[in-house]
Amino acid sequence: MSLGTKIAWDDTVLPFQLDVSDMRGRVARLDGALDGILKQHDYPEKVEALVAEMALLTALIGQTVSLRWKLSLQVQSKGPVRMIATDYFAPKVEGEPARIRAYASYDRDRLTDGGPFDQVGEGYFAIMIDQGEGTQPYQGITPLAGGSISACAEAYFAQSEQLPTRFSLSFGKSTEPGVGEHWRAGGVMLQHMPKASPFVADGQGGGQILTAEDLVDGEESENWGRVNILLDTVEDLELIGPSVAPTDLLIRLFHEEQPRVYDAQSVQFGCTCSEDRVRQSLSIYSAKDIEKMTTPEGKVTADCQFCGAHYILEPGSVGFDADDA
Repeated sequence: MSLGTKIAWDDTVLPFQLDVSDMRGRVARLDGALDGILKQHDYPEKVEALVAEMALLTALIGQTVSLRWKLSLQVQSKGPVRMIATDYFAPKVEGEPARIRAYASYDRDRLTDGGPFDQVGEGYFAIMIDQGEGTQPYQGITPLAGGSISACAEAYFAQSEQLPTRFSLSFGKSTEPGVGEHWRAGGVMLQHMPKASPFVADGQGGGQILTAEDLVDGEESENWGRVNILLDTVEDLELIGPSVAPTDLLIRLFHEEQPRVYDAQSVQFGCTCSEDRVRQSLSIYSAKDIEKMTTPEGKVTADCQFCGAHYILEPGSVGFDADDA
């Protein structure tokens, strides 16, 4: 694959369909978008890995939401990494790039020698969809379990959406010749759309977390098992690149399933914070409250956790008692 082709596929999500097995999915590659997210913070490498995984999941799942919608993923934990939050802002106009942002909250002195997922403890994984003004945001959650955040996402889709879903992800620091070390990520998302299995419809069982296999039977089960066996053959370098284009990867993995591709969606790092939004968030506070927030230098300050933007405001200009209110 040429350098130009590699760059063309970086920071994109490619939707596809497998006609033979009635599956659909996405292939994603993140490079500059992921670098834009991580360079805003000085995270330890294990925290960076968790943020990279969450950002990649957000790009893969977010591509399914409609124009102008917002998708958010969140991990809340009692472990050393207390929270990871990501947002995917769908394009406002067809053809524009989607925007993605992410950050993590953690206790550095509690991090362990274990792997990245060992840094999250008891807690939950959540997906939220905001369809815009005048609508009620949707939220679904599932416990943190399964050994990875992607496994939690698979459990969420099985449990809350009754959609058999599989993720195969790879992420890490790239050391390409002539390019500074930076994070890259790539992955495939597969999804089958069957009716709920009798196990789910009858409400039977022991209350365990559902898996994709609980939702398919008969021919659907055979199809699901076959495409997962094919996906199991993927290699990390094929997911991350730069040697294999996503279209070539789909042919390599699923040529007998008759893959069909659709228009790719570009993704870039982007934050929606602004001074106006900060002022709006402070508008619920009285002058007395604002006084408590004022620094010794006589200013009210606010920092964006996502992009690191630092806002400095005059105390008298914010709150519902503001001079220009």
